[in-house]
Amino acid sequence: MKNIETLHWEGDENGRLMLIDQTLLPVEFTEIECRTVETVWEAIRMLRVRGAPAIGIAAAYGVCLGLQTAAGADEAAFFARLDEVVDYLGQCRPTAVNLFWALDRMKRKAQSLRGKLPPAEIAAALLAEARAIHEEDRQTCRAIGRHGAALLEDGQGVLTHCNAGSLATADYGTALAVIFAATEQGKTLHVYADETRPLLQGARLTAWELHERGIDVTLICDSAAAQVMREGRVQSVVTGADRIAANGDAANKIGTYGVALLAAAHDIPFYVAAPTSTFDLATPNGTAIPIEQRDAAEITHGFGRQTAPSGVAVYNPAFDVTPARLIRAILCEKGVIQPVTRDEIARVLAE
Repeated sequence: MKNIETLHWEGDENGRLMLIDQTLLPVEFTEIECRTVETVWEAIRMLRVRGAPAIGIAAAYGVCLGLQTAAGADEAAFFARLDEVVDYLGQCRPTAVNLFWALDRMKRKAQSLRGKLPPAEIAAALLAEARAIHEEDRQTCRAIGRHGAALLEDGQGVLTHCNAGSLATADYGTALAVIFAATEQGKTLHVYADETRPLLQGARLTAWELHERGIDVTLICDSAAAQVMREGRVQSVVTGADRIAANGDAANKIGTYGVALLAAAHDIPFYVAAPTSTFDLATPNGTAIPIEQRDAAEITHGFGRQTAPSGVAVYNPAFDVTPARLIRAILCEKGVIQPVTRDEIARVLAE
C-alpha cells in the first residue's frame, strides 16, 4: 500500500521542516516549508498539520526551529529562548495533549544537558530527540494496528469519524492503522467515512487516504451514520482521540460523541485508537479536558461560501468528549485496554 508522509525534517539542526498542507487536500497536494517557529505555530493553528500525534511531532521540530537563532548564544540566553519557544507553541491548540507531551519532553531533554554541553550541541541533541519522537510514533502506529486488527473480522463494515490516518501521525495512523493492518492480513473491509463537519476532514482526508491505498471506502454525511448502522452496514466503529483522561473519557473531533451514542443504540462496538502519549493521567475525567473553540466563519462561511445569515450566533467547539462507558476498548501500542476503567488504564500504561 502507498505510504503518506505528512511531515519530515530536511538537513541538520539548521535545516527545515516540510509538511503537507492538509487544508488543500484532496484537490491539491502541496508541501509547506517551515523555517521559523512562527510558521509551525500557524500551520498547527490553521490545521495545515493536524491530528494529535502529528501536532506533537511538528511541535518538537518547531522547538528546533525556534532555537536556531540562539544556538550561538550563551547558556542563559539559550534557555531563555527555549522557555519562550515552548510557551509560544503551547498556545496554538489547547486540546491535543500530545502537543504538551512533546514540548515537555523536548524541554526536559535540554535541561538534562544544561551545564554539560554548549548550546550548539544541545540544539543538535534536541533535533535528535525530535527525530526520536517521530520514529517512535511510526513504531507506535504499527503496534496499534497490529493490536486492533484482531478485533475486526473479514467482511465487516467499519465506520470512522474525522481523520486518524497517516496524515494525523508519522506514518500509519491510529484508527486507520487498525484498518490498514487488517487489510494487510488479508481481511476485506468496507469503510464508511463520516464527512466530519465543519472542516470535512473525513471527506477531504480520510476518504482520500483510503482511496489512495486502494481500500473500499464510502463517504457519508455525518447525519447518515444512524441510518447506515440501522441498515446493518456497520459492525464496528473505530476513531482516534486527541486526549484521554485517566478514567477513559476520550476527547476527539466534534461529532464523535454522537457516533458513540449511535453505536451503543445499535449494539455496535466503539473502539478508540491512540498512543499512550495521548493519555493524560493528570486529568481525572472528561469534564476537565479543555475544549478548543473555533472561528464562527468555519460554519457560516465554510470554504469561502456564505451558508448562514450574517450576524447569526454560532457555537463551534472543535471537539467533544465520549464517556468511557461508551467505549468498548482503547487500542494503544501496549495492547488492548478492556474494560475501559481507571484501574485497567493505569495497569496497562504501567507495563
